[in-house]
Amino acid sequence: MADIERTGIDGALLAPLQAHPDDRGFVAELFRRSWIPGMREAVQLNLSRSRPGVLRGLHFHRRQADYWAVLEGEAFVALYDLRKDSPTEGRTEEITLGADALRTLYIPRGVAHGFYTPTGVLLQYVVDEYYSGEDEFGVAWNDPELGVAWPVTDPVLSERDRSNPRLAELAGSLPPYP
Repeated sequence: MADIERTGIDGALLAPLQAHPDDRGFVAELFRRSWIPGMREAVQLNLSRSRPGVLRGLHFHRRQADYWAVLEGEAFVALYDLRKDSPTEGRTEEITLGADALRTLYIPRGVAHGFYTPTGVLLQYVVDEYYSGEDEFGVAWNDPELGVAWPVTDPVLSERDRSNPRLAELAGSLPPYP
């Protein structure tokens, strides 16, 4: 069983994985729902590959939580708690995930998340809601109000991420989290 580590964001958890090595390599269990208290059933598994220099995010969902595992490469992850009345509302957390670090990250709904990869990354993630474009939101990755110390100033961005609104533009515009 993983010894769950709390992050600076309420409900966002790191699960260090236990490798079982032998002369061929190792095997490690990546996921058990029981590791994450209160996590709903996972319903969809996704795979994302990003080339070096890419920044994805910040994205957030009202109904969906994510559980991330980096399979190749390294990612500088930024989290920002958007949840009203959360004990960590308005807090930023920065975490490095890498294939060699053997740990996963649970991101609760309502927490904006994104990552930058200097090396390129292969990210596998499980979600507890089926994909719906209606539950896809974003906030500007470089909004100074978020306070993220990104290790890059000119990343490769999608058009969507380039045009995400600033935090101040989102205030009061989203329905509450279920």
